[in-house]
Amino acid sequence: MGTEVVLVAGFASHDVADEIWRVTPESVLVRHDLSGLAEGVVRRWVDGVLTVLELAHGCVSCTLRLDLIPLLEQLDRKVIVHLDPVLEPEAVCFALSETDVHVEAVVTVVDHATWLADATGDATLAERGRAAAEGDERTVSQVVVGQAEFADALVVTGTDPVLDAVLDRLNPLAPRQDLAALDVPALFAAIPDGARRGAFDDGYGSLLHGQPPFTAEHGVHVVRFRERRPFHPMRLHHAMDVLLDGVVRTRGRVWVVSQPDEALWLESAGGSLRVGNLGPWPGDRVQEVVVITASASPEAITAALTDALATDEELALADELEFADPFTDWREELEEL
Repeated sequence: MGTEVVLVAGFASHDVADEIWRVTPESVLVRHDLSGLAEGVVRRWVDGVLTVLELAHGCVSCTLRLDLIPLLEQLDRKVIVHLDPVLEPEAVCFALSETDVHVEAVVTVVDHATWLADATGDATLAERGRAAAEGDERTVSQVVVGQAEFADALVVTGTDPVLDAVLDRLNPLAPRQDLAALDVPALFAAIPDGARRGAFDDGYGSLLHGQPPFTAEHGVHVVRFRERRPFHPMRLHHAMDVLLDGVVRTRGRVWVVSQPDEALWLESAGGSLRVGNLGPWPGDRVQEVVVITASASPEAITAALTDALATDEELALADELEFADPFTDWREELEEL
């Protein structure tokens, strides 16, 4: 039958994976503890049986490549994987994409008491004592936003109307249940046909998965910025500050006048921001930036991005001017993260 896997993610403590395992006949429960990964130690449980692994290189990719993937391929049955809290399911699914393991669903547990503050903050995992390994510079916001955004279904530990409004826009396709009334069969039955189920795009797909509401609710907004004019690189660099306060998620494809043929990828979560290179534009160049705000002013975001566009005079002299371009220096550094 091959291995079918349900990945259960979440930054908070929970027993959702155990509950899914209990109601799934003939399934196996796998759990990892990466708290000792920096020392090359990984603790893994399979149906409650502990194995302590010692890895020559203490990193997340080594754990996936040397332990989790071979284990899943070997089990050849339905497996419920309770991911360590600092693991992002998208990275796990990317690692599984070249195997015969089928991802049935990704379920993320969201703590209503802490998630929104974590998603809009700038604390690093290391500052929380949760870094997966030495050199792990990820922020808590990157992890919790990524976990919720990539999920096929969400389990929330309580109710909060602002959090609900954010999740409606961050992941509108994912059905949600309250942990206190968790009904696993009903939750899985509610996952729509268009769910990711482990799939990811190439950077040129929709910036918002699904069809979120674009009207404001409980102070939560979706800002869509689209222009057919390049950015001035330094003004865009300065404008990015507006994306780091009161913002849950930014995703965008942008181009700067100093790199006319390159599509740059812009992504933020809370107070962290990353820029990468998607390569040459496959078609017409256009600025596309989508921002989900929790408290930031949508008008201020739109104004800052508009002011960062190149002027008519700059465009006319683009071949003659030498633009200072911080994105050229950032690109190699950020692609390594």
